[in-house]
Amino acid sequence: MENYNFKDIEKKWQEIWDKEQCFHAVTGEDKPKYYALVEFPYPSGQGLHVGHPRPYTALDIVSRKKRMEGYNVLFPMGFDAFGLPTENYAIKTGVHPAIVTKNNIDNFKRQLKSLGYSFDWQREVDTTDPKYYKWTQWIFLQLFKKGLAYKKEFPINFCTSCKVGLANEEVVNGVCERCGGEVVRKVKNQWMLKITEYADRLIDDLEDVNFIDRVKTSQINWIGRSYGAEINFDIKDTSEKLTVYTTRPDTIYGATYMVISPEHPVIETLKDKISNLDKVLENKEKAKKSDFERTELNKEKTGVKLEGISAVNPITGKEISIFASDYVLMTYGTGAIMAVPAHDTRDYEFAKVFDLPIIEVVSGGDITKEAYTGDGKIVNSPLIDGLGIKEAKEKMTEIVEEKGIGKRKTNFKLRDWVFSRQRYWGEPIPIINCPHCGFVPLDESELPLTLPDVKDYKPTDDGESPLKNMPEWYNIKCPKCGADAQRETDTMPQWAGSSWYYLRYTDPDNDKELASKEAIDYWMNVDWYNGGMEHTTLHLLYSRFWHKFLYDIGVVNTKEPYQKRTSHGMILGENHEKMSKSKGNVVNPDEVIDEFGADTLRTYEMFIGDFEKVAPWSENGVKGCKRFLDRVSKMEDMIVDGVEYSKELTTLMHQTIKKVSEDFETLKFNTAIAQLMKLTNQVYDNGKINRAEFRTFLILLNPVAPHLTEELWQRAGFEGYLHDADWPKYDEAKTVADEIEIPIQINGKFKGKVSVGKEASEEEVKDIVHKQNAVLNIPEDKKILKEIYVKGRIYNIVVK
Repeated sequence: MENYNFKDIEKKWQEIWDKEQCFHAVTGEDKPKYYALVEFPYPSGQGLHVGHPRPYTALDIVSRKKRMEGYNVLFPMGFDAFGLPTENYAIKTGVHPAIVTKNNIDNFKRQLKSLGYSFDWQREVDTTDPKYYKWTQWIFLQLFKKGLAYKKEFPINFCTSCKVGLANEEVVNGVCERCGGEVVRKVKNQWMLKITEYADRLIDDLEDVNFIDRVKTSQINWIGRSYGAEINFDIKDTSEKLTVYTTRPDTIYGATYMVISPEHPVIETLKDKISNLDKVLENKEKAKKSDFERTELNKEKTGVKLEGISAVNPITGKEISIFASDYVLMTYGTGAIMAVPAHDTRDYEFAKVFDLPIIEVVSGGDITKEAYTGDGKIVNSPLIDGLGIKEAKEKMTEIVEEKGIGKRKTNFKLRDWVFSRQRYWGEPIPIINCPHCGFVPLDESELPLTLPDVKDYKPTDDGESPLKNMPEWYNIKCPKCGADAQRETDTMPQWAGSSWYYLRYTDPDNDKELASKEAIDYWMNVDWYNGGMEHTTLHLLYSRFWHKFLYDIGVVNTKEPYQKRTSHGMILGENHEKMSKSKGNVVNPDEVIDEFGADTLRTYEMFIGDFEKVAPWSENGVKGCKRFLDRVSKMEDMIVDGVEYSKELTTLMHQTIKKVSEDFETLKFNTAIAQLMKLTNQVYDNGKINRAEFRTFLILLNPVAPHLTEELWQRAGFEGYLHDADWPKYDEAKTVADEIEIPIQINGKFKGKVSVGKEASEEEVKDIVHKQNAVLNIPEDKKILKEIYVKGRIYNIVVK
């Protein structure tokens, strides 16, 4: 075939796959199941960018290979379509978010189909479909009934631009992850989910799954489990105590002052004793910032001493000052710390600003210059002097417990999940607030509770949901007592729908339950899940939490949703910068497909480099992959008869089957394609390829370039469809060549190669070399001084 007409070929095969539902997975088949999952996209108005095909193609390769290996493969796709961008677009244009979402999904689906992915489109889900979010609401009701969903006054991160509350995870570098707007602290009545109840299990159960190390690490660090002690410090001349949590009870002799959060309740309790209360309250007002800003290490150390009250170090008996500072959070630990400036950088800087005592209790540093945070022996601590840090921690914890001034404690950085969003475009929270009965769950028979049509999507200036402007919707009778009551007007965050979507794929049309027991038992858990590193704290943590809850109430059959989790690197612009409209370096996949074809785009994105690392886009690289596929298309003109691999290609064929098979399973797509290119070059050198070799070659390339290979398979007259063929097997013994090529050098210059047996002796190789007169071509007046054979590597001749 001349350079193939990819447009006609790709359209033809996409229509065949669609019409014949070639990739539909049937629950309960006798074949072993394999569930491959990619993170479903947010359908934005811009459509797909060239970053999307990288993970989708990778898992499509895995899915196509698994089908050929005899698995019943579930490879689904859907859309995570609630959220702020669509709502903001609706506010700007006046187009209803539902219409925006439908148009965006239609465009995304067209683009995905144009790339030839083997998705099972019969299982498509859309988180904004009431048939879907009925079950999101059902899960919330179960959480509520089990006491894991609750509402309370809470200082939240509030985006001043989006006018919406944000979870800590959604604040990046002190600004809103979505819009980059300023984030401030605002006290609001918020729905919370008790993810902290699952903190230990969310760490411990990582032992049972095959997640890449950096994903496990990001989960463990975010949860932030630590072991230490809670210790009570009396406030002098009062009955009040300040309880601190510390991972370093061994340093208590060095605790020379205390710091509490500006919001700590002891300020209100002892306000009559605090002589500078005005300054303390002014400090509290200034602390209304995001958690990120408050805890930044390099920020200026500010605070105010609480004049009129002091604490007592329970071990030394010494009186110590109490300060209020915004770097201590009420939401972490107890809202109070014992400050050990000699061995904590932040405490050291604070102590220097306020001229506070600094006492060394761990030897090894120079505390006149900086805090010492390294290892050493305990000093200046009579009860534990001379001990190492580990032994001293344990000993001091025992002393604290014996004296009745504290107890050992496990703590977590993880906070309960702020679940309310004061926006319109999200799942309504199915709760009714009755002045007599409190919070009453909507009866499950009334689900889904659908969103009403609103004319104005803007949140109110005080940060309330647009639904707050619809009394005809939220005013309702209490289902329990019949009194006047109100629906909840907050909606769920975008994370809700994505926390369980993988379950709905197993049984997407079920209107009786979120998925049948039969479907869940057959398909779960997900065998391989790939997604971006940016989702390995938020989405991954949330979905693991919901899954564990569903396991506890008997809905699912596995403790973990995903057996294997990998992540891919971002594709950068040609200028090696992140793609963005403002930089003018965005590449539209539609344009690449139109000019070079879907198979070329797929091949290039897999060949671009290490799958787990960032890689810059290169149009020359795209053109190189198109040239490779053009060469493949012309191989049909080189086909000769043969039902077995030829002698010339046997070793390379078995090597290629082995390498491609292994590399597809270990994310080394670039080296698998390089091996197929090597085989192609050898075919061109030989000028021929037999039917057995061509058949295997097409199968190996098919997961990467499915359209061209299906076409060549059909044109070659092979039976059935290529995607139904069996994956080839290799013989390990045949991956090692019987003969090897040895390069010959004369006086350091390459002169040619000879083929020798891989176990040939030096004498045998010498004999073969000297019979190759055309290779040697040594003039008669030249004398051979020396010959050196490096076994299996090179034959050197030195002549005079």
